[in-house]
Parts: sequence; structure tokens; C-alpha cells
Amino acid sequence: MAFSAASEPTPARGPQSEVERLRQENEQLRQALGSHAVIDRAIGVLTALGRIAPQDGFTVLREVSQHTNIKLIQVAEEVLKYAQGAALPDALLGELQAALARHRLSAWPDP
Repeated sequence: MAFSAASEPTPARGPQSEVERLRQENEQLRQALGSHAVIDRAIGVLTALGRIAPQDGFTVLREVSQHTNIKLIQVAEEVLKYAQGAALPDALLGELQAALARHRLSAWPDP
């Protein structure tokens, strides 16, 4: 008589494995919250320095991420470093300028 994998009982989760699962879930939520905060700050920088509407900030970050094949959180981190005086990597600079130009508010005159 053959048994399929579906008919085998699932091993009972003990309290220790449940605690570990909850720890892992908690860590994932902490990382997501931290990433969200970084991305939100980068959106603020782009809104102010890039002269774009706040709702376009995430779109710009996403476009740059997709065009450079760099993770969105890494693009956001580079934007924040730039706001503090660091240079942008060449791979990001051109894409960021192009994305900002596509979304720039026309009501603001260029300096």
C-alpha cells in the first residue's frame, strides 16, 4: 500500500518552533519597517531637491531601480547619502536625472 505525501500527517509544531517562527516574522517586519522609513526619507529628498510632486517620488525611485537593476532600498540609501553630501554613483546619476526630468513640476522654473 502506497502513501502519498498529502496523506502523511504534518508534524506537530512544538512551542519552540512556534517561537522561532514568530521571531523570524518579527525580524522580517522590523526590516520592512526600516526599509519603508528609508524609502520615505528618500522620497522627501527627491521632492525637495528634484522638484517633483510627492506622489512621483516613489515612481522615480522605482524607475531608477528598474533601469539600473539596483534594489529600490539601495537606490533610496544612495539618494540619502547624496543629500548628506556624498556623490551619486555614475550608474545612478544619469538614470536619476532622466527620471526626475520626466516627473519634474513644470510650475517650478529651473535655477
